[in-house]
Amino acid sequence: PKIGCSVSTLHGWVQRKEIDAGQRPGLTTDERERLKQLERENKELRRANHILKAASAFFAQAELDRRIKS
Repeated sequence: PKIGCSVSTLHGWVQRKEIDAGQRPGLTTDERERLKQLERENKELRRANHILKAASAFFAQAELDRRIKS
């Protein structure tokens, strides 16, 4: 009986199951999800770091301007 998916889809499911079971090398589903999570976190931290650098430069310039006017 047909299950309504392509041979390549079925092959991918079997391959994923074998990886998750440790029968085939590769990142498990849990490891892949963790990697995605870490990549999102890394992106967020890079963005925050960029904002903090810009704010630091702004306040440093403001302090220099204040000292020059004094």
